[in-house]
This record gives sequence, structure tokens and C-alpha cells, in this order.
Amino acid sequence: MSQQHFQDIDIFDDANRIPQLGKQLEAIREAGPAFHNWFLKSGRVRAVATFDLVGLPYPTEYALFRAHSRLASPFVRITNRMLIVQFYDFENHLRTMLIGPTDVDLAGNTAYFENLSGKLPGPVADFVLKRYPTPLEHLNELGLSPEDIDYITFDHLHTQDLRRWLGTREPQPELAKAGLAPKDEPIPPMFPNAQLLIMRPEWEQFPQEHPLQQRWFQGESHAAVREDNIIALDNDVLLGPGVALVATPGHTIGNHTIVLNTSSGVWTSSENGMMPEAYDPAASSIPGLRNYSRESGFEVVLNSNTPESSGTQYNSMVKEKLIASRGGPTGEHVQHFSSSEMSPWFLAQRTGPGHIYESLREGRLVTSPRTANIPQPAL
Repeated sequence: MSQQHFQDIDIFDDANRIPQLGKQLEAIREAGPAFHNWFLKSGRVRAVATFDLVGLPYPTEYALFRAHSRLASPFVRITNRMLIVQFYDFENHLRTMLIGPTDVDLAGNTAYFENLSGKLPGPVADFVLKRYPTPLEHLNELGLSPEDIDYITFDHLHTQDLRRWLGTREPQPELAKAGLAPKDEPIPPMFPNAQLLIMRPEWEQFPQEHPLQQRWFQGESHAAVREDNIIALDNDVLLGPGVALVATPGHTIGNHTIVLNTSSGVWTSSENGMMPEAYDPAASSIPGLRNYSRESGFEVVLNSNTPESSGTQYNSMVKEKLIASRGGPTGEHVQHFSSSEMSPWFLAQRTGPGHIYESLREGRLVTSPRTANIPQPAL
């Protein structure tokens, strides 16, 4: 695996070492504001933009844990999005990172979605599934090439198949048969200069992922991926001014959160919670969330398709909540941009989110980042 020099962040180290979840939560409550204040001074990203990839149905019981009305529709709608971030590294080089560039053609092979699609007649599937341009098509529209990408990261690897993005060590006959790969040769990396940034526990869980995780991972596909372009992270890291990756385990064992500092303050991005209201359920416009928070005293609502580490995920969401600034139309919403965000949908009754962000924009993406010489923005 590749090595890279980033700046380790130790603010949450003491909390991370506490095995008892209640005590850990209290330590997170103390460290979170300290991280927020420190990160505000770290500098800003140069540019951020978000791009829709696919809209699809998702079980309400997963999206809202137990916090939904009995009268709620069985499915909500989520929109999976990619972020493109440009930032300066510590040598003042402009870097371009893709966050969550799902290969939608292959993500449907995840066991859960294969099973779901088998239950939906073709016309119904076409009706509820909405595909947007692919990551490559979005890049092309921007005037960026795959060679311009320095880093790729995913907050976790549910549904992901990375073989076309990172390349493989051997031919992949099933992809070749589908016309998605060379027939008798390894797949060359679509992003030849990119390195995958992933927390070590997330990558090293394969091929022995837990049974509660298996139907959401494509673990076998990861065994074929080249590892010379993978950076396995052991700590929270600052990649450059205004860009950090922070461990937030629970949803998966190696889940992490992308943290960005912009002109509107600090943002977090992951799939721990599926909308800003998941971080403030007591103030939600969704009756189920509001009632659940009042009755339980819980301050966050988990995205719980894999529930084996719910207490750890709860603590991670509180961490995100404390790291992020507040914004939105009222200035009171947690600035959390969900990598798969609940979206309004006429078929989802009594679960429509009262506030979503839909997009995140900061600055202007540079179309020739490897040769650009642009001054960093002032704080």
C-alpha cells in the first residue's frame, strides 16, 4: 500500500481509547468543540462542488432507525452524491479529491440491492430509480480528466466496487462479459494518478466481514483491486488547510467523516445520518423523529442498515454534530452533508425532511489543477 505524509490530528485520541461508550461520549463532548475551534483556524478549501449520481428507494426503518411513525411509508428516497474538493497540500500543491464517486453500474450488484431489484418489475424499477450522470461524465462536463484526480475517498465502502476506478491485478471475466472491462487483461485504473484514502480497519475487514455487514458490501470485488494506490490511515488526518478525515466508526468498523472548512463554516459529510434533522431530531418537522427524541432522550437518529455497533455510531454522530458549524435558512441546522441524503418524494408519506442541503458549493473548481498556480484564499 502507498504511503503519504499528512498531519496527524490527536484531539480525539483520548476519547477514542475509552472502551466504555458512556464515558467515551462524555470525552467526545469535551473534545468536539476543541476540534471545531482548531479546525476553523486550519485554513479553507479552495473549492467544493457536489454532483448527483443516483436516486433510489431505501427502507424507512434503516434511514430513521426506530424514529418513524407507524403510518410512515415503508420506503424513503435517498440521493447519492459525489463531492469534488480542491485544496492545497502542505507543499502548496493544488490537489483534487473525489469523495464518494460511486460506480453505479456495479453498485447494483450489492446483495441487498440485487434482492430488492428482483422483487421490482422492470417498469417499477425504472420508475423509482433515477440515474444522473456518472462520475466520469460529471468530470468531463467540468473540463476535468481522470488524470487530474489525486485522491479518492469514501466515508465507508457499503455497495462500492472499486475495480474500474483503481484497476485490478488480474482479468475480471464477469465484467468483461458485460462489456465493462478488457477481456483477457487486468483492468487498468480509470484514475491513474489517484490514491484511495481509507481507514485501515475498513479495508482490512475483507474478506472476513461480519454477517450483519455482508449483504451491504462487495467484499469479493476488493480482493482483485490493486493495492499500490491505496493509503490505509491509522489516525485522524489533516490533508491540507481546511480538509480532514476523522474516524467515526459504528456504521461500519472503519467509517470516517470528511470535514471541510468553507466560507460558511465547518461541514461534515458521511452517511451516519441521512439529513440534518437526524442530528437535531427534537427540532425535526417529522413527527416520528420529534416524538422519538422526546420519548427516548436520544439526540441523534442513526442510519441503521447495519446495526451491530449502534452505540459507537451514536457517539460518532455526536462527534460530527460538535465538529460542524450551524447554518441553513435559519442558521440553526447542523452543517452535515449526507453522502446519501433523504430527498422529498411523493410516495414517502409522513417522512418528508423539513430541511436538506441538496448541494454544497464553495469557490470555483480549476480545470487544469496540476498546472494551476492560484493563491490560497485568506481566512
